[in-house]
Amino acid sequence: QVQLVESGGGLVQAGGSLRLSCAASGTIFRINYMGWYRQAPGKQRELVATITSGGSENYADSVKGRFSISRDSAKNTVSLQMNSLKPEDTAVYYCNFKRTIPPTNYWGQGTQVTVSS
Repeated sequence: QVQLVESGGGLVQAGGSLRLSCAASGTIFRINYMGWYRQAPGKQRELVATITSGGSENYADSVKGRFSISRDSAKNTVSLQMNSLKPEDTAVYYCNFKRTIPPTNYWGQGTQVTVSS
């Protein structure tokens, strides 16, 4: 049974920084995409950032230049460095691992990030 465990959320003032981390427990292989999504109250879950096994990164426009994603494929971990945080970044952040063959999605339980103004 594979589980993704996130850590690093919390409360921070606007302009501050947080670093989220996600690690997989259990045997996991051939993960093509690792990423972070977030869901604010009353809103749909949205993509924050992804990184492929080859290291290609993709970011939501709203976080470009402020957030940075990184991965350690050997350890099956992914991190999200969040700088210059804004109140609108407040959400539950979810870690996601995705494999294309066979199509498989793994989700973490979510970690709360709250940015106060």
